[in-house]
Amino acid sequence: MFQQAIENYLTTHHFDKLNLKAVLFDMDGVLFDSMKNHAAAWHEAMKQYGMHLSPEEAYMHEGRTGASTINIVSTRQRHREATEEEIKEIYQTKSDIFNSLPKAERMPGALELLNQIKEDNLIPVVVTGSGQKSLLERLNRNFPNIFKGELMVTAFDVKYGKPNPEPYLMGLQKAGVKANEAIVVENAPLGVRAGVAAGIFTVAVNTGPLPDKVLLDEGANYLFHSMSDFSKNWKDFYQAIK
Repeated sequence: MFQQAIENYLTTHHFDKLNLKAVLFDMDGVLFDSMKNHAAAWHEAMKQYGMHLSPEEAYMHEGRTGASTINIVSTRQRHREATEEEIKEIYQTKSDIFNSLPKAERMPGALELLNQIKEDNLIPVVVTGSGQKSLLERLNRNFPNIFKGELMVTAFDVKYGKPNPEPYLMGLQKAGVKANEAIVVENAPLGVRAGVAAGIFTVAVNTGPLPDKVLLDEGANYLFHSMSDFSKNWKDFYQAIK
């Protein structure tokens, strides 16, 4: 079942084979079950500033920079982009609300998948739109001895967020690998689009409320319905690549 998806990718991108060396992970909704908190925080923050962003729509914007999300809503509802001061204030409010919510748990199946990836001597890389200062500490606490600071792409590293391919292209660069030497693991439509635009085999993991079709329409090469599902199928998936 995996072989056909891999062959389709190779044909489309004119590669002879997938020579897997690195796995590029999105964070929210992939490593942590945090997207419901982000969606609630965006909804409440926008309401405080007289704008409306439904929790459902927040999932569609997942992966964008905060400024980009704010400007999309502001342009739509106030017919102008937000000022830099407004962006800073709204995003701070959103962050404060997010931080007041119960801490998101590690996504079920994520640690098991990462341990298998480590056993297979592959390089795990985090590619996130998040700008949390304590990101590495949080990752190390939940995924001991897996991630390294120099193998992370965050909001501080990029000029353009997802769906621009820049974050994933930078992930390849940090890992020292080419597009056909990595896979992307994403749960968000814009993240899938970014991975595909970077020319990388992109696995969608549908951990949220969106229909599978939304992720597949963005070009996902394969789809799992949970990280646990991906973890259980990792050996067969990796064997198909080899």
